[in-house]
Amino acid sequence: MGSLRTTENKPHAVCIPYPAQGHVNPMLKLAKILHFKGFHITFVNSEYNHKRLLKARGPDSLSGLPSFRFETIPDGLPEPEVDATQDIPSLCESTRRTCLPHFKNLLSKLNNASDAPPITCIISDGVMSFTVEAAKELGIPEVLFWTTSACGFMCYVQYQQLVDKGLTPLKGEKHYITNGYLDTTIDWVPGIKEIRLKDIPSFVRTTDPDDLMVDFILGECGRAKKASAIILNTFDALEHDVLEAFSSILPPVYSIGPLNLLLKDVADKDLNTIGSNLWKEDTECLDWLDNKEPNSVVYVNFGSITVMTNEQLVEFAWGLAKSNKTFLWVIRPDLVAGENAVLPPEFVTETKNRGLLSHWCPQEQVLAHPAIGGFLTHSGWNSTLESICGGVPMICWPFFAEQQTNCRFCCNEWGIGMEIEDVKRDKIESLVKELMDGEKGRVMKEKALEWKTKAKDAASAPDGSSFLNLDNMVRQVLLDKN
Repeated sequence: MGSLRTTENKPHAVCIPYPAQGHVNPMLKLAKILHFKGFHITFVNSEYNHKRLLKARGPDSLSGLPSFRFETIPDGLPEPEVDATQDIPSLCESTRRTCLPHFKNLLSKLNNASDAPPITCIISDGVMSFTVEAAKELGIPEVLFWTTSACGFMCYVQYQQLVDKGLTPLKGEKHYITNGYLDTTIDWVPGIKEIRLKDIPSFVRTTDPDDLMVDFILGECGRAKKASAIILNTFDALEHDVLEAFSSILPPVYSIGPLNLLLKDVADKDLNTIGSNLWKEDTECLDWLDNKEPNSVVYVNFGSITVMTNEQLVEFAWGLAKSNKTFLWVIRPDLVAGENAVLPPEFVTETKNRGLLSHWCPQEQVLAHPAIGGFLTHSGWNSTLESICGGVPMICWPFFAEQQTNCRFCCNEWGIGMEIEDVKRDKIESLVKELMDGEKGRVMKEKALEWKTKAKDAASAPDGSSFLNLDNMVRQVLLDKN
């Protein structure tokens, strides 16, 4: 990666993620890569997440460097009592209604600062697109970073069509879940051969014509057309057809992933200490994995937002116990809706010699560990991509948003996943056994290793597709003087 050497005329990028774990992580990676390429970086967290980061990582963890600084704006919500992800619809509503004036004030403060270059571009989360207005006022390029898969983003872009065609809001009451309506096939999404209504990001499953999340997505996708460019953390070989289909619909879309592989070239010890986990990481699990056979451990993590009922937690537990496999299971304090996650004591006793329970872990390192043989996941995009980079096949239990879409692609297009249709212990047990020992598991593992190679190729200099796309995006958009 070429980097700019002059400091006087350093370009200055303001990076602002949506304030949830799965959005902060990839944005921070991108910011580090741009810093390596010679940009002065201002990284904007919400006040609440900034406090959580300091609590999880230590009081000096965000002091940054003279050329990589952290700032905050309020997200407009009252602070929760417990250290947990805020309610997503409330957060969406609050950020779009309240953040713009705070953001504009911050930009003018930064532009008046004597110890930093003037702002030359804004890189904003795709669902924080109120920032487009601020960039327009300053006359600088604005890039929207949608942290979803390309297939997930494409389905969001189709929400207006789904409304126009009368497919959402759903007619009648909640029986649509059981009456087969969600199996309706949709064959008109650009770049996607066919997909069922249930594979479309889950916010369409509403009977409310004024549904907040549908309205929010329509607004954000509408504003995506006003960006200078859109970037996605994916790679061409994985989602070629969908990426191709964007060219006639949106501003230029650059696929620049997997960002974690591009970041491997950025060896900057000062930057490496800046992390983004909002929970304190437990690194003992890596030592534990060091003593396990290759491909012998099932890794279980449902991400930072998924919540389940206590019944579901118990079914997952007994499914894992009965599979007789060794497992590493991350259980966030707020995993069970409205209460503390409590596992049956008999389960803990029965699995104590082959199970490790953790509250949060460095997932990328875990998935890259040779001991991991399979991943039971909620199909969030960061988790899916990290699994692909680790060559690890998946059992998918999508929770919400475009996790349903990612699950469909993992299972049907990429050949690296199996879906949990029903959280029952026997189903979990047989899927875990199939994943770790079965013929289908073996085929999925081979496929996952093929994708791992392709991901690595995409992120490699000098001619990987993502490596080149990133350089082009920086040159054509962020440094464009027109």
